[in-house]
Amino acid sequence: MEMNTQNHKILPVMMAPRPRLDDRFHLQPWHGLALVAICVTAAVPAAFAATDPAKESVFEVLLRWTPLMLKGFIFNIVISVLAMAVGTLSGAALGLGQISLNRYVRKFAWFATQFFRNAPWLVLLFFAMFLLPFEIKIFGLTIPLPDWLKAIIGLSLPVMANVSEIVRGAIVSLPSGQWEAAESLAFSRNQMLWRIILPQCVKRMLPPWMNLYSILTMATVLASIVGVSEVMTLSGQILAAEGERSDLLIPIYSVVLFLFFIYCYPIARWTVRLEKKFAVIN
Repeated sequence: MEMNTQNHKILPVMMAPRPRLDDRFHLQPWHGLALVAICVTAAVPAAFAATDPAKESVFEVLLRWTPLMLKGFIFNIVISVLAMAVGTLSGAALGLGQISLNRYVRKFAWFATQFFRNAPWLVLLFFAMFLLPFEIKIFGLTIPLPDWLKAIIGLSLPVMANVSEIVRGAIVSLPSGQWEAAESLAFSRNQMLWRIILPQCVKRMLPPWMNLYSILTMATVLASIVGVSEVMTLSGQILAAEGERSDLLIPIYSVVLFLFFIYCYPIARWTVRLEKKFAVIN
């Protein structure tokens, strides 16, 4: 008996899924090398074109001032590390507050997170610089608050808000079965968080946390606006000390760009690697 092929529908062929955008455009080592080559190609000819033969060469000036610029850049790293530490600790507490069973704690944590997360970093830095006193007196003991400490506090505020959202998002992203299984074993809420939930959230939080640290490191140059002696402030002082030499402008700021690049680019590469390693398949 012949089958009536006209009444049969042709099933569609299952096509291979298209690669996602983030799978096709991951950072590669040659991206960094290409960016460095572009910076060098753009800076060196401009420097030579404006160099006066009667004056000290651009490379001699850079060689003489590079140790001072490195010292300022190390101060940028110190500010970023301390601000990240303060922001991480306070942000983790704020993130846990967003999932608190207490309604008032939850609302306060949510408001603080949204307020500092959507506030401009420079405005928060100015608030910290001008609202905090120059010194604190406790039981007759005077504790000074230098500008760099105020800068750390000001930069830690947006970091706190972003870490809070990272913690909350990681906890919420876990399947509800984790909570139900822990509750069936008669764990208290604190035991659920510290023994079951938070250990699983670490791998989800680590890549965005590292990305946030890279952003913070690049934002430390904002401290130059409020007078902190970091690499951008020292670069301006170097240009002022060399007098009217417009040929130094591009090379000096290219060195600053290169310093931040060689520090932040490996972090970005490591972040991509961790995202692949800790990829969560729901």
